[in-house]
Amino acid sequence: MGKIVITEFISIDGVVEAPGGEDFKYPDWSFMVDRGAEGERFKEVEALQSAALLLGRKTYEGFAQAWPQYEGELADKYNSMPKYVVSSTLTDPTWTNTTVLSGDLVEDVSRLRTEVDGEISVAGSIQLAQGLLAHDLVDEIHLMVSPVILGFGRTLWTQTPDKSTWRLTEATTYGDGVLVTIHQRIR
Repeated sequence: MGKIVITEFISIDGVVEAPGGEDFKYPDWSFMVDRGAEGERFKEVEALQSAALLLGRKTYEGFAQAWPQYEGELADKYNSMPKYVVSSTLTDPTWTNTTVLSGDLVEDVSRLRTEVDGEISVAGSIQLAQGLLAHDLVDEIHLMVSPVILGFGRTLWTQTPDKSTWRLTEATTYGDGVLVTIHQRIR
Protein backbone atom coordinates (compact mmCIF):
# COMPACT_ATOMS: atom_id res chain seq x y z
CA MET A 1 0.00 0.00 0.00
CA GLY A 2 1.25 3.45 -0.88
CA LYS A 3 2.06 6.10 1.68
CA ILE A 4 1.38 9.78 0.87
CA VAL A 5 4.37 11.91 1.92
CA ILE A 6 4.24 15.69 1.63
CA THR A 7 7.69 17.26 1.36
CA GLU A 8 8.10 21.02 1.54
CA PHE A 9 10.74 23.70 1.74
CA ILE A 10 9.20 26.08 4.28
CA SER A 11 10.10 29.32 6.04
CA ILE A 12 9.70 29.86 9.78
CA ASP A 13 6.46 31.75 9.07
CA GLY A 14 5.05 28.87 7.00
CA VAL A 15 5.65 30.17 3.48
CA VAL A 16 6.11 27.42 0.88
CA GLU A 17 5.61 29.46 -2.28
CA ALA A 18 8.34 29.29 -4.94
CA PRO A 19 11.25 28.17 -2.73
CA GLY A 20 13.47 27.85 -5.78
CA GLY A 21 11.45 30.00 -8.13
CA GLU A 22 12.49 33.07 -10.02
CA ASP A 23 9.03 34.59 -10.35
CA PHE A 24 8.59 35.56 -6.70
CA LYS A 25 9.30 38.54 -4.45
CA TYR A 26 12.22 36.62 -2.90
CA PRO A 27 13.69 34.42 -5.68
CA ASP A 28 15.35 31.18 -4.56
CA TRP A 29 14.72 31.97 -0.90
CA SER A 30 15.21 28.36 0.25
CA PHE A 31 18.71 28.31 -1.23
CA MET A 32 19.87 31.46 0.58
CA VAL A 33 20.85 29.37 3.62
CA ASP A 34 23.44 26.63 3.23
CA ARG A 35 21.95 23.19 3.96
CA GLY A 36 25.39 21.61 3.85
CA ALA A 37 26.28 18.37 2.13
CA GLU A 38 24.25 16.32 4.63
CA GLY A 39 21.12 18.43 4.03
CA GLU A 40 21.51 18.03 0.27
CA ARG A 41 21.99 14.29 0.74
CA PHE A 42 18.81 14.11 2.86
CA LYS A 43 16.77 15.61 -0.01
CA GLU A 44 18.42 13.28 -2.52
CA VAL A 45 17.76 10.14 -0.46
CA GLU A 46 14.19 11.30 0.17
CA ALA A 47 13.60 11.55 -3.58
CA LEU A 48 15.40 8.32 -4.43
CA GLN A 49 13.34 6.27 -1.97
CA SER A 50 10.04 7.48 -3.45
CA ALA A 51 8.08 5.06 -5.60
CA ALA A 52 6.10 7.78 -7.40
CA LEU A 53 5.50 11.53 -7.59
CA LEU A 54 2.08 13.09 -7.02
CA LEU A 55 2.05 16.71 -8.13
CA GLY A 56 -0.25 19.62 -8.80
CA ARG A 57 -0.25 21.03 -12.33
CA LYS A 58 1.97 24.07 -11.67
CA THR A 59 4.66 22.08 -9.85
CA TYR A 60 4.42 19.34 -12.48
CA GLU A 61 5.00 21.85 -15.28
CA GLY A 62 8.07 23.25 -13.51
CA PHE A 63 9.50 19.76 -12.88
CA ALA A 64 8.67 18.59 -16.43
CA GLN A 65 10.50 21.57 -17.87
CA ALA A 66 13.56 21.25 -15.62
CA TRP A 67 14.33 17.58 -14.89
CA PRO A 68 14.66 16.18 -18.44
CA GLN A 69 17.64 18.53 -18.92
CA TYR A 70 19.61 17.06 -16.01
CA GLU A 71 21.76 13.96 -15.76
CA GLY A 72 22.71 11.74 -12.85
CA GLU A 73 21.06 9.36 -10.42
CA LEU A 74 18.41 11.79 -9.17
CA ALA A 75 17.51 13.00 -12.67
CA ASP A 76 17.30 9.39 -13.87
CA LYS A 77 14.95 8.58 -10.99
CA TYR A 78 12.66 11.59 -11.54
CA ASN A 79 12.60 11.15 -15.31
CA SER A 80 11.74 7.44 -15.22
CA MET A 81 9.52 7.05 -12.14
CA PRO A 82 5.71 7.06 -12.31
CA LYS A 83 4.31 10.58 -12.05
CA TYR A 84 0.71 11.52 -11.30
CA VAL A 85 -0.51 15.04 -11.83
CA VAL A 86 -3.79 16.29 -10.38
CA SER A 87 -5.31 18.63 -12.94
CA SER A 88 -8.58 19.43 -14.64
CA THR A 89 -6.81 21.37 -17.41
CA LEU A 90 -3.74 19.30 -18.38
CA THR A 91 -4.69 16.84 -21.11
CA ASP A 92 -1.48 15.87 -22.89
CA PRO A 93 1.45 15.48 -20.45
CA THR A 94 4.81 15.29 -22.18
CA TRP A 95 7.07 14.14 -19.33
CA THR A 96 7.77 10.40 -19.50
CA ASN A 97 5.59 8.06 -17.45
CA THR A 98 2.98 10.69 -16.45
CA THR A 99 -0.69 10.02 -15.71
CA VAL A 100 -3.23 12.81 -15.27
CA LEU A 101 -5.72 12.45 -12.42
CA SER A 102 -8.71 14.63 -13.29
CA GLY A 103 -11.47 13.03 -11.24
CA ASP A 104 -12.41 13.29 -7.58
CA LEU A 105 -9.30 13.94 -5.45
CA VAL A 106 -10.26 11.54 -2.65
CA GLU A 107 -11.20 8.71 -5.02
CA ASP A 108 -8.15 9.18 -7.27
CA VAL A 109 -5.65 9.37 -4.41
CA SER A 110 -7.27 6.51 -2.49
CA ARG A 111 -7.03 4.34 -5.62
CA LEU A 112 -3.43 5.44 -6.19
CA ARG A 113 -2.52 4.37 -2.65
CA THR A 114 -3.70 0.83 -3.44
CA GLU A 115 -1.88 0.73 -6.79
CA VAL A 116 1.54 2.08 -5.74
CA ASP A 117 3.71 0.18 -3.30
CA GLY A 118 5.92 2.59 -1.34
CA GLU A 119 6.17 6.33 -0.81
CA ILE A 120 4.16 8.63 -3.05
CA SER A 121 5.99 11.93 -2.77
CA VAL A 122 4.07 15.20 -2.97
CA ALA A 123 6.72 17.85 -3.59
CA GLY A 124 5.61 21.47 -3.37
CA SER A 125 2.16 21.53 -4.99
CA ILE A 126 0.61 23.87 -2.41
CA GLN A 127 -3.03 23.56 -3.43
CA LEU A 128 -2.79 19.77 -3.77
CA ALA A 129 -1.02 19.43 -0.40
CA GLN A 130 -3.71 21.53 1.27
CA GLY A 131 -6.44 19.38 -0.30
CA LEU A 132 -4.75 16.17 0.79
CA LEU A 133 -4.41 17.49 4.35
CA ALA A 134 -8.04 18.65 4.40
CA HIS A 135 -9.21 15.17 3.36
CA ASP A 136 -6.85 13.40 5.82
CA LEU A 137 -5.02 11.57 3.04
CA VAL A 138 -1.47 12.35 4.22
CA ASP A 139 0.59 9.76 6.08
CA GLU A 140 3.79 11.74 6.61
CA ILE A 141 5.02 15.34 6.35
CA HIS A 142 8.67 16.28 5.72
CA LEU A 143 9.47 19.93 6.35
CA MET A 144 12.82 21.52 5.54
CA VAL A 145 12.60 24.77 7.52
CA SER A 146 14.86 27.61 6.39
CA PRO A 147 15.71 30.03 9.21
CA VAL A 148 14.07 32.99 7.49
CA ILE A 149 10.80 34.86 7.93
CA LEU A 150 9.50 35.99 4.56
CA GLY A 151 6.35 37.80 5.68
CA PHE A 152 4.94 37.29 2.21
CA GLY A 153 3.77 34.35 0.10
CA ARG A 154 1.44 31.39 0.12
CA THR A 155 1.58 29.18 3.19
CA LEU A 156 1.03 25.47 3.58
CA TRP A 157 -1.32 25.73 6.50
CA THR A 158 -5.01 26.44 5.96
CA GLN A 159 -8.12 25.53 7.87
CA THR A 160 -9.06 21.86 7.82
CA PRO A 161 -12.41 20.26 8.67
CA ASP A 162 -11.03 18.68 11.84
CA LYS A 163 -7.90 18.36 13.93
CA SER A 164 -5.39 15.60 13.31
CA THR A 165 -2.63 14.21 15.48
CA TRP A 166 0.96 13.71 14.35
CA ARG A 167 4.09 12.16 15.87
CA LEU A 168 7.46 13.86 15.41
CA THR A 169 9.76 11.03 14.33
CA GLU A 170 12.84 13.00 13.32
CA ALA A 171 14.32 16.45 13.85
CA THR A 172 17.74 17.18 12.42
CA THR A 173 19.59 20.43 11.81
CA TYR A 174 21.75 20.71 8.71
CA GLY A 175 24.21 23.32 7.47
CA ASP A 176 23.58 26.85 8.72
CA GLY A 177 20.50 26.06 10.82
CA VAL A 178 18.15 24.38 8.35
CA LEU A 179 15.81 22.20 10.40
CA VAL A 180 14.29 19.05 8.92
CA THR A 181 11.32 17.57 10.74
CA ILE A 182 9.42 14.42 9.87
CA HIS A 183 5.91 13.95 11.23
CA GLN A 184 3.83 10.76 10.92
CA ARG A 185 0.04 10.75 11.08
CA ILE A 186 -1.36 8.96 14.11
CA ARG A 187 -4.58 7.17 13.13
